[in-house]
Amino acid sequence: MALKELSSLEKCLGLKKPNKYSTQGERKVPVLQNNNGPALVGLVTIASHLVHEAKRTELLGSSAEQRAVVQQWLEYRITRLDNCSKEEVKVILKELNQYLEDKVYLAGNSFTLADTLMYYGIHHIIMNLAVQEKEKFLNVTRWFDHIQHYPGVRHHLAPVVVLRNRVYPSGQH
Repeated sequence: MALKELSSLEKCLGLKKPNKYSTQGERKVPVLQNNNGPALVGLVTIASHLVHEAKRTELLGSSAEQRAVVQQWLEYRITRLDNCSKEEVKVILKELNQYLEDKVYLAGNSFTLADTLMYYGIHHIIMNLAVQEKEKFLNVTRWFDHIQHYPGVRHHLAPVVVLRNRVYPSGQH
């Protein structure tokens, strides 16, 4: 999964020459063999490297505080979301739903790498939620739908329908 995410991230960032990745270990941790030095290991490490390579460092945060929040969400993705149990999914969705109550993006008022990697990580969970569950986690659903429509993000993933019907019947706009 992480290899597809990195490939999609490369496209999203506009990188022309695709990198060659491998995996290591039981958890299939991604590895980028770097021509200029040692191999880079781990999804967040490689993703951050790609952002720098594309000269899109604003995606890592524009202030010290925003950079810290981006890093926090990247760590959350790896430590909490990846390989979580079915029981943990509801707790994670509840936490994320509360956090996103008054936010458009995970790290402030602009789209960052945290939004992209959390979207990739949570896609399979949102895709398998029933409509009622999507409505229960309305802030997550709103954020997810916004990110899936952000230009260039959704490359390898299927679009997810998030609402059962429109808020208003079609004749009453």
